[in-house]
Amino acid sequence: MNINLNEPINVYFSGIGGISMSGLATLLNHYNFKVSGSDIKKSEITEALENAGIKINYSQVKGNLTKDLDLFVATAAISKDNPEYLDAKELGIPIMERSQLLGQIMKCYTHALNVSGTHGKTTTTSMLSYIFMQANLDPTISVGGLLDGIGGNIHIGHSDYFLTESCEYTNSFLQFFPTDAIILNIDADHLDFFKDIDDIRNSFKAFAALLPENGHLIINGNIDNIDYIYSDCKAEVKTFGLNGDFDYTAKDITYDENGHPSFTIIDKAGEQGRCSLNVVGEHNVSNALSAIAMARLHGIDYDIICKALASYGGTKRRFEKLGEFNSVTVIDDYAHHPTEIKATLEAARNYPKNHFWLVFQPHTYSRTKALFEDFAKVLSTAEHIVVADIYAAREADPGDINSSMLADEINRLGGHAVHIDNFEDIKKYFIKKCSKGDLLITMGAGNVVNIGKELVNM
Repeated sequence: MNINLNEPINVYFSGIGGISMSGLATLLNHYNFKVSGSDIKKSEITEALENAGIKINYSQVKGNLTKDLDLFVATAAISKDNPEYLDAKELGIPIMERSQLLGQIMKCYTHALNVSGTHGKTTTTSMLSYIFMQANLDPTISVGGLLDGIGGNIHIGHSDYFLTESCEYTNSFLQFFPTDAIILNIDADHLDFFKDIDDIRNSFKAFAALLPENGHLIINGNIDNIDYIYSDCKAEVKTFGLNGDFDYTAKDITYDENGHPSFTIIDKAGEQGRCSLNVVGEHNVSNALSAIAMARLHGIDYDIICKALASYGGTKRRFEKLGEFNSVTVIDDYAHHPTEIKATLEAARNYPKNHFWLVFQPHTYSRTKALFEDFAKVLSTAEHIVVADIYAAREADPGDINSSMLADEINRLGGHAVHIDNFEDIKKYFIKKCSKGDLLITMGAGNVVNIGKELVNM
């Protein structure tokens, strides 16, 4: 089935409360599609959808679907034995995965800009969004987080530009139709789906090959054996990165008192002035360079780019300051992969503080087991760390990996870790241990953010 935004149909979203699904539902609703859906619980997102006139069922049972539906859209989390999924098959309703729908929507735009990579997709897509909006290009934006600049996770523009992030998990991004793409990095992750790093690299190679001849690939020049990734790519290739001879790079990186970097932009024509960010960390200099490269390819001036980047203050759960308790600064961060953790810890070193405390919630048993040594190694560099229980997400406990094992390995490597198995005791621990002027980071892709929220609201 092909989706045409000018030809509305009746669409049902199973799992409509997800960050990406809700954005797509909002977009189709704007174009007068008849939109309905289901989720297992109410949230701020589902309430906003209902306020927009979208009917939502808060159970996924047989009978929710009606025969007049033209399309059933499901997330990867919806199992093939889900009652709604089985009902759609029985009723003969066409079924489309979320990634397929997103790909179809891209085909409705002249310029479909995709941001891919193992880490940094949401931040870089957000940076691009600020730049293109500052340039008055009014793109349609779908981002995997809540962005203040657009008032949520979706912005419906009035131009031929579509900006979105492209996730490699389950090879979702191979369903897309990008005209231009960024590859930020390629690391071992999602090893519950991919066999190994070579399997992941093959997927990114296939993604790059999707680009048309008149398109552009902007790729991190520090990626190992980079030529292989774009060997089948027909589009023009531009590189970015730090510490190398790339099309876009940076020098003279400095940090202000809050850990925000400034740097001189270097392109093939030479120095292009200073750019200051309102987010922390050297990794965000690299993210910004990719956004700069994309913006320049679309004719946006450096002064507009730098003004937009200076105004971008981050997205929710990306080194987000939650507040304070007992004069202790509390920051939350979504990092759940060793490379992301390393970047966040480096950013924290440039942040004003006395002592640094970290609570890390591992995300999924499979990831914790596959990257166990890498997690322990990077976490051993933190000053003080509490390891919370593993957030299972979609997985069952296999019985051969747990957070106590991770804490023990961190300590064996010279770190200072304790395992505490419930949030109430973790809060009590920090109330007792933290002192005025300290920094506490809650870290992980699960619900660990609730610890920080409850501390600052006590």
